[in-house]
Amino acid sequence: MLYVKAPAKINLTLDVLRKRPDGYHEVEMIMTTVDLADRIGLSETTGEIRIDSEDRFIPNDSRNLAFQAAQLMKDTYGIKQGVAITIDKQIPVAAGLAGGSSDAAATLKGLNKLWNLRLSEDELASLGAEIGSDVSFCVYGGTALAKGRGEIIEKLPSPPNCWVVLAKPAIGVSTAEVYGNFSAEKARRPDTGAMIRAIESGNYEEMCTSLGNALESVTLDLHPEVAHIKDQMKKFGADAVLMSGSGPTVFGLVQQEIRIPRIYNGLRGFCEEVYAVRLIGEREALA
Repeated sequence: MLYVKAPAKINLTLDVLRKRPDGYHEVEMIMTTVDLADRIGLSETTGEIRIDSEDRFIPNDSRNLAFQAAQLMKDTYGIKQGVAITIDKQIPVAAGLAGGSSDAAATLKGLNKLWNLRLSEDELASLGAEIGSDVSFCVYGGTALAKGRGEIIEKLPSPPNCWVVLAKPAIGVSTAEVYGNFSAEKARRPDTGAMIRAIESGNYEEMCTSLGNALESVTLDLHPEVAHIKDQMKKFGADAVLMSGSGPTVFGLVQQEIRIPRIYNGLRGFCEEVYAVRLIGEREALA
């Protein structure tokens, strides 16, 4: 069995520029990986693709992005063997943390090794773009500016080191519904350039003040629970708070470790899925 780590991501910024002719939205966002990860196990079978997971919310068929990644590898490179994909799920499902995309990216990287295809990261990222908008970023990991529909990746340095508290309310958010309700006129647009400067200069305070997500107000209107988590996270002492992706997960940045217990325990009082993790921020070398 070959094991691959599939880390979650958060959006430090997310800007929606316009609707594209292909139906997708043109976005510009800065993403970074955090130390909350699924564990993907891969072992060869005689021909079929099989998904094994104890999480009942994970589809075990072609709806699963890891399944799609394996199928794409088989079809593209004429692979006869199948694969059993075990998903040890730690990242909340449908949370705005790219859990499914990261599983797909880990599957691409793992099968590249298992089937000895010797593909570069760029080739794997190109394959990933065919599966979903966040898969290319997840192939690279680390910290990056993503453009287009998310598949055009420009590497950035690691952000200033800090803790990240994640809280996901017990609701599902439809990404399609959030984008469908998005209005460029009403949105609060992030300053992507300011965030890049903050990261490049290692300025934690500027990183905090530059957080921004153009989709956040849409999700807050649709789901008041998300606004409540934001308010409570600030009240308990997070330095800066933002929703990740289209939600519903909210994250808080915290530089002083001593503050973590109060924030974590306060949120656990009314929210079941709470995590205190570190920023990873750096790319891992392709094995």
